[in-house]
Amino acid sequence: MSRRTKKAARTPGAARPTVTVCRGCCCGTPAKVPHLDHEAQLTDLRTQLTGVAMVRRTDCLDACERANVIVIQPSAEGRKAGGRPVWLGQVNDPGAAADITTWVKNGGPGLAEAPDILDLYTFSPSRRVRHELED
Repeated sequence: MSRRTKKAARTPGAARPTVTVCRGCCCGTPAKVPHLDHEAQLTDLRTQLTGVAMVRRTDCLDACERANVIVIQPSAEGRKAGGRPVWLGQVNDPGAAADITTWVKNGGPGLAEAPDILDLYTFSPSRRVRHELED
């Protein structure tokens, strides 16, 4: 068995999309984004995506200037269809979280078109940052 196969076999929910929510030094803090209930946003994503996607919290995605950052990684099927992780920054509006939820419920990257409004939040992080998340 190859290293990659072993890693995939151990990852629970690998067949589903993964939603990574930054909640470190800048993202998720009232000092940086004061008008948002950060814990409510995370709880809402987890509640709405139960059984659909794995939602995980991380300390820092190293894109602090774009707080709050959320990364949508495709499911295994979405990746086979050409989907790649989508980085979303300044997700500080409840409507944006709702659009993310709808998109992921419809299949997410590679399987469903993202709502046009999410283009406003999409950005491309440095290669180093992308590589660290995908490992």
